[in-house]
Amino acid sequence: MYSGTLPGSRLRPDAQTGLACALALSLSLAWPAGAAQGARPEADANKAEAELRSIKTEIERVTEEISAQQVQRDRLTLELRSAEISVSKARGVLADLRRERAVRAARRAALAAHKRELQAELAGNRDALAGQLRAAYLIGREEPLKLLLNQKDPARAGRMFVYYSYFGRARAGQIRVIEADVHGIEQLDGELEAEDAKLAELEKQQRAELADLEQARSRRSQVLASLEAESHSRAQSLERLRSQQAGLEKLLRELRRATEKFPVDGNDAFAHLRGKLAWPVNGRVVARFGESRAGGLKWEGLLVATERGAPVRAVYQGRVIYADWLPGLGLLTIVDHGDGYMSLYGHNERLHKAVGERVAAGDTIASAGDSGGSSRPELYFEIRRSGKPVDPRPWFQAPEP
Repeated sequence: MYSGTLPGSRLRPDAQTGLACALALSLSLAWPAGAAQGARPEADANKAEAELRSIKTEIERVTEEISAQQVQRDRLTLELRSAEISVSKARGVLADLRRERAVRAARRAALAAHKRELQAELAGNRDALAGQLRAAYLIGREEPLKLLLNQKDPARAGRMFVYYSYFGRARAGQIRVIEADVHGIEQLDGELEAEDAKLAELEKQQRAELADLEQARSRRSQVLASLEAESHSRAQSLERLRSQQAGLEKLLRELRRATEKFPVDGNDAFAHLRGKLAWPVNGRVVARFGESRAGGLKWEGLLVATERGAPVRAVYQGRVIYADWLPGLGLLTIVDHGDGYMSLYGHNERLHKAVGERVAAGDTIASAGDSGGSSRPELYFEIRRSGKPVDPRPWFQAPEP
């Protein structure tokens, strides 16, 4: 019983017609010569036509089944692409909200520290003013005329009254300024607190939205995985992998032609970095260049199991020439290093660099994930020279992580 198909296995209408004609011809050649002279030639002819119609009907049924499954798979693939891109964007928004809340929290902490300084200064001024008021009170207990008559220097007593009055007003003015500053800080802190509450609510909503998107992505991924499981035969797996490989090869040919028109200046040193590169992600290598994979194909790069969200770093400087979703590799970034060298980073959950951006060695260009139908968070990494894959392991300075 046929249970599924992959791209390229669909029977074309002309193939159906040819197969039906071939079957009809084989039936006519295999038919006994004496049957035409039998008692029921018309009945035999009708039986043959009925069998032929049955075969044609079965061909049409299988073809429709193949076409329907292919349409469903294509639709689910597009939905998965959209879901994974939406999840990536939602994670980006959530990260931005968290960063903004952290900035506002730091601002509030700085305001609180400044407020404490002003309150300490305010307390000192109030104590000083209280001392001045007590001194003025003690002086004022004696009648001003008596005080003037008893002083050896009446002018000095007058100056003391003026000084106390002046310093009292100045101190009171300072207190009012500081109180205004404290009030302003409290008002600004209140505004920041209100804005933080709004951001917290937005973050809560964004987390809920992200959870919904993750669930939707997971459901689509499971349905697609179930549909893929129906296409488990060796020939179908080989066809799917070759289709993905052909798509990647086509993309790389187009990118190579584009980079020839806009070369990366000053990056011809990549060829001399053999044994000097850092690993693009921390993790454990689970598939190596040249090892066998499903369908009799060979791995053309490295598969590194890692943590979800782990930073994926450029192994060398260059320019991003591809940053999008690709069947089989999910969210993919390709960096052109010049002199025909490229590095590929697949199965990411977020891409941090856009096409055309220049990157330096060690720059975080993506966050690791499981896009493209991967069963776990991992990074697929390749190095290509003039479009052909090369073993990445000899290029790294450190042994396998």
